[in-house]
Order: sequence, then structure tokens, then C-alpha cells
Amino acid sequence: MRINGSGYVRICQMLVLASDSPRRKKLLQLGGWEFKAIPAEIDERSLPAEEPRSYVLRLARQKAITSASQALPGSLVVAADTAVVFAGQIIGKPADPAEAVEILARLRGRAHQVYTALAMMRVDDDVLLSEMCVTDVLMRNYRDDELIAYVNSGDPMDKAGAYAIQHSVFDPVERLEGCYTNVVGLPLCSLYRLLSQLGARVPEDKHLLCQALPPDPCEISQELIADL
Repeated sequence: MRINGSGYVRICQMLVLASDSPRRKKLLQLGGWEFKAIPAEIDERSLPAEEPRSYVLRLARQKAITSASQALPGSLVVAADTAVVFAGQIIGKPADPAEAVEILARLRGRAHQVYTALAMMRVDDDVLLSEMCVTDVLMRNYRDDELIAYVNSGDPMDKAGAYAIQHSVFDPVERLEGCYTNVVGLPLCSLYRLLSQLGARVPEDKHLLCQALPPDPCEISQELIADL
């Protein structure tokens, strides 16, 4: 750690991603950061009567702490947990194609929420920060044959809610309100904000990366750009 002439704390640290998710890796790569993946193996079962917000926050923090225990000194650990929530209930990854069909049929033409909790831990002093991002998602009224073809592609099987918003062929979402990258699994604007709070400098143009992805700017990105 060092302090420059303006008093700004600059921390030259390696990012550690507490996940093996190809989507989260791709989003970090989009930001141009170098990082190492140290997936966190934790019990992801929900607690009795646990609310979705509490559930994803608890898991993100546990992932950050678990991966931090294996990270090198000087690392910043980034962990995230995402849940698709429909009618107040968490919809996880489908166990098989039949469940994927059932989930997608239930979501069709309806709105749901995607909750992502982001947790970041500075290994050198165990400082742990977290933030919640929620996006409202309206699914389009896709046809049965589109649904079946998508399930047969195998793409839904490793995804909460049985879909990928970025799938260009199925294109499941009609409209969303909030952060696009949150639905992919790693809200970039929240990531930038936590990095800044932990003293890591984020180049100004990084704030603009997620602006090219969602149909409308999210509130956090507007705040960040206004501060530039």
C-alpha cells in the first residue's frame, strides 16, 4: 500500500475471483483486470425461512472469506452470489431438462427479480465489504418450440432460473429495469464502487464499460459517471 501526493490510497493488488463461473470470468476480462480464480466450496443450502436478500448476502460473504483463506497476501477477493426470485421464492438451477422446461414455462411472460450480492475482502487486513444489486426482469412470451429448442441446447442447465439473458438465439428477456450485468452474474458498477472503497483505483473509462451492455444506464453507473 502506498499514498500518493494527493493523499489518495493506491493499492496494487491481484484480484481473486471466488468462482469458476465462465460468465463472471468473462465480465472481469471485459474490465481488463488480471485475476486468479479460487472457487469457494461452501454449503449453498438456504436456512429455514431465510429471505432471498439475506441468502445471497450470506453466501457471497462466505465465499469471499473461504477464498481469502487460500489467497496470497496483497489480494482483493471478489465473490458473488446470484438468485432468481419469482413470487418471493428462489428458483435455482434446474436438476434436469424437464425441470428446465417447467421453470421457463413458469417465468414466460412474467416478471421476476434477480438478486446478486457482491462481497469483496482485502486479504491483508480482513476488511469485508458487501453490496446488493436487484434487477427487475420481464420475460418475453416465447413459443413452446423456442423453449424446447433452448432446453435441448443444454444452455439452461447450469444457470439459475434456467436461462442466460445474453443468449442471442433464445433471447428470453423482453425488458429489464436495473443492471444488465447483474443478471449475467456480476454487477460491474457495484464492483467498481467496492474496489474504490477498498482503495483500488478504477480507470475512468471502466465506468463506461457496462454502459454499452444494458438498454438503459443503471442508477449506480449514473452516480459514478456524475462523479468523474
